[in-house]
Amino acid sequence: METTRPETLSAPLARPAEKPKFPKSIPYIVGNEAAERFSFYGMKAILAIFLVSQFSFSNAESNATVHLFIALTYFMSIVGGLLADWFLGKYATIFWLSLVYCAGHACLAMFDINIHGFLFGLLLITIGAGGIKPCVSANVGDQFDSTNQSLISKMFNWFYFAINLGAFFSTLLTPYLYQKAGAKWAFGVPGILMGLATLIFWLGRKKYVRLKPRGFPRENFVFINGYMLKCLFARRDGISVRQMAEKKFSPGAIEGVFAVWRVLAVFAFIPVYWALYDQNGSEWVLQARDMNLHFLGIDWYASQIQAINPILILVFIPLFSYVVYPLVERIGIKFTPLRKIGTGFFVLASAFLVIAMIQTKIDRGGHPNIAWQILAYTLLTASEILVSITGLEYAYTQAPKSMKSTIMAFFLMTVFVGDLFVSLVNTNIEHHGIMSSLKGDATYYWFFLVLLGIFTVIYLGVSKFIKEKSYLVEEADEESVAAAASNDGTLEH
Repeated sequence: METTRPETLSAPLARPAEKPKFPKSIPYIVGNEAAERFSFYGMKAILAIFLVSQFSFSNAESNATVHLFIALTYFMSIVGGLLADWFLGKYATIFWLSLVYCAGHACLAMFDINIHGFLFGLLLITIGAGGIKPCVSANVGDQFDSTNQSLISKMFNWFYFAINLGAFFSTLLTPYLYQKAGAKWAFGVPGILMGLATLIFWLGRKKYVRLKPRGFPRENFVFINGYMLKCLFARRDGISVRQMAEKKFSPGAIEGVFAVWRVLAVFAFIPVYWALYDQNGSEWVLQARDMNLHFLGIDWYASQIQAINPILILVFIPLFSYVVYPLVERIGIKFTPLRKIGTGFFVLASAFLVIAMIQTKIDRGGHPNIAWQILAYTLLTASEILVSITGLEYAYTQAPKSMKSTIMAFFLMTVFVGDLFVSLVNTNIEHHGIMSSLKGDATYYWFFLVLLGIFTVIYLGVSKFIKEKSYLVEEADEESVAAAASNDGTLEH
């Protein structure tokens, strides 16, 4: 039975305004998210090393598999979002795909010595994890209305805290389980947590506000662009393509299409960011095996070092918001979103420079301490604040209401493209193709560092000519709920 919002009634004049309260569904959503993120990051933490040690994958083959897994997960985010918005609704999409997700984890635990069964499990997880990704955070926004929307920012702080808390503990625990109890337990425990996440979500089924799917929209980005292309060849003198398109579609929808193309001029540079960023969960883990893992009096496992990222995220968000950004503004530099993204490219380059130097020392027979990789993770996390979070903010503010979902879909696609590229590079290395000279030494990291440098230089030139136009002022107050859902819900990576 669906829960719907009651109509807002006018309070008597003498009655003071009631203090806004959190929706009763929120504990179920936060609990579900913490357990689900534990399951995903726990499995992903040991994936690259497991493929090498258990199935004798080469480093390149393991890297290719991990990046293809990430790419397909983000591609399925688009499919899941459309499925929820157009046909099933968010609740049904999350619940049924969560069951697929659980089945995927079960396959990983059962087929730890069967490569075909194991890869099938990974495929099920891409469908489940990717499919629910855009729905869960949007479902949070759906729970709020005009009586309590002032609490939504605080709610997403807890939501994001749950994400990173789950990621932190799973990244520490799962490698330990893998070393001490074996693969079945290491993959089984994340599977149990995903089962718990699904149960928690189901228990809240009578508490959720459920918005009905809106059906297939006629005024969508693809249809409008296709029609405008058709108009381009049928255009008559004195009538612009835009004028012809406005006879078939609303002016707001047409303006939205042009806004999307302005944002895509920025997004065209983001895939190379993800191509480098996501190597921290594959290439960097494999590199850590050749380093001195004794740090702060503890002998760490190579897969555990990733845990520094979610903890630093929680520290860096307030640090950048309340210290770094105001300080930059006080010294007279206007830190626009486009400048933040450009700065983030430079910071990511510095992280990869550290990694390349580490690998150079390893290639020469050295055994550098893992503290150097922790430095790289610190720089990587700073770049995430500057590029990923800013990119989400830019995507939302620069798109009118009719195209906000389209913009967020394109932002997710930048991850898909970046990881697909890295997967193809590693596949080419494995099959002795043109990239084979990058195999097994620091040349691999220098290649990506140079690639990022080229894209950064081009970005700095192009960004000067990109016009910014914020649509937030023109939109109704009710959009603030959707804004928070779009901004905060996709901050995780």
